[in-house]
Amino acid sequence: MLEYTAITYELAESVARITLNRPAAANTLNEALSSEMLDAIVRSEENTAVRALVISGGTGRFFCAGADLKSFYAAPDALKSRVSLFHVAISRIVRAPFPVIAAVNGTAAGGGMGLACCCDLIVAGESAKFIMAYTRRGLTPDGTTTYFLPRRIGVGRAIELAYTNRTLSAREALEWGIVNRVVPDAELLAETHKLAAELARGATRALAAAKRLMYSGAVETLETQIENELRSIYEMAATDDTKEAIKAFNEKREPVFKGR
Repeated sequence: MLEYTAITYELAESVARITLNRPAAANTLNEALSSEMLDAIVRSEENTAVRALVISGGTGRFFCAGADLKSFYAAPDALKSRVSLFHVAISRIVRAPFPVIAAVNGTAAGGGMGLACCCDLIVAGESAKFIMAYTRRGLTPDGTTTYFLPRRIGVGRAIELAYTNRTLSAREALEWGIVNRVVPDAELLAETHKLAAELARGATRALAAAKRLMYSGAVETLETQIENELRSIYEMAATDDTKEAIKAFNEKREPVFKGR
């Protein structure tokens, strides 16, 4: 396990929390932050006590201002490896076997916006802002923004944000469908943890499987997706959590899920 310097990591109530920890650099992405975030995600996957994950930028002015331009793009020959590392971390987030929630404080720009959008849910503080920013620097979007953003808001609006670099407030992002909830800044971390803890008490295997089905449904044919749904529900029906849920229903009590 790495000794973290660019993030912090903690676990409480079965909820792991990764906090981007480069406040002097607006929590921008560099090789260290991407490496440590990837390590923390894998660490969470391997710990059966972890049943939900929150990614936040702490309580400062930035969730993540995108890539550190001084390091990410200064050496073009190393660009692919640096961006690829961040993309691997995002891939692990999307395929995590538990819910992942972004707690967005302040500004989420460029890759920071991509990081937020790849999470299952986004809770934003009232002062949060979202901006693509890439074309302003003569760059094209990365950080999987071209994959997740159109799925959240549609291609037309995603292109508008890429072209104009318009800044969306938290309320606008909620109206557009980027954000799931907006809460007072002072309550952001507490409210996000509350939501994550609630999900962590649920049937997390079923939640993760439902997420996979939602993504595959966007690209598969109707017949293939029907088969995917059939296979998934058959698999879930054999789990201990489903057996517990049925038993609890018959006994008129709340089920106690264990993620198995």
